Amino acid sequence: MPMLDLTLRTQALVTRGRYRVWEPIHRAVSWLPAETALVLCDVWNHHTCRGAEERLERMLPRMNELVHRLRDLGCLIVHAPSDTIPTYAGHPARQRLLAVPAIEPPADLPHGDPPLPVDANDPCDTCPDEAHPDWQRGMPVSWTRQHPAIGIDEARDVISADGRELYSYYHHRGIRHVLEIGVHTNMCILNRSFSIKQMVRRGMEPVLVRDLTDCMYNPAQPPYVPHDEATRLIVGYIEKFWCPTVLSDQLLKLD
Repeated sequence: MPMLDLTLRTQALVTRGRYRVWEPIHRAVSWLPAETALVLCDVWNHHTCRGAEERLERMLPRMNELVHRLRDLGCLIVHAPSDTIPTYAGHPARQRLLAVPAIEPPADLPHGDPPLPVDANDPCDTCPDEAHPDWQRGMPVSWTRQHPAIGIDEARDVISADGRELYSYYHHRGIRHVLEIGVHTNMCILNRSFSIKQMVRRGMEPVLVRDLTDCMYNPAQPPYVPHDEATRLIVGYIEKFWCPTVLSDQLLKLD
């Protein structure tokens, strides 16, 4: 049976030459595909920010390639387009998940929550843009479903954006490892009920695919860096305080 042989990256604060520095830590793991899930977090068909849409468009082909690769290896594919789940009422991938008996998750483990390294109070870098009204002006969200570039396999995938539902399904399927791709790193990726912080507090170790994510950030805000640098800062924050990351290259080159 093929295994997922990966090198996960975290960061640790160490002393080198009497200076405190953050140092990358690499750890080799070997996972069974049948015990592994890939979650697509909020890969929506539209967004209120044009920049967010354009950056997602650039990632979609590789995201789709990864979905097909891991599905073919036997991994579970979870489609989690928050706010749009009623669209999928009656879909076989939704019904498959709902057919599993609910399991009460364990009490949350204590975990520190340091502040993020970027200011996202004004997170869109392409406003004002009347074609993509900013949610801070009280406009309704513009997303209605998952992006059509990512197909949903009716016979094998599941659809949910609820942490309790997915905890029950993972238990039913024997899922021990959860990879995550999608948007946005400093918002939904960290804070959704099915995503990194909540999984960690339930004793799980999620893994972020760090090159298939994007942050919400306006370079006019602190720390006044380019958008790609802000995403790197948030990925580093996740590696330091929450969970490991991996590159999609490793997952796509698996035998």
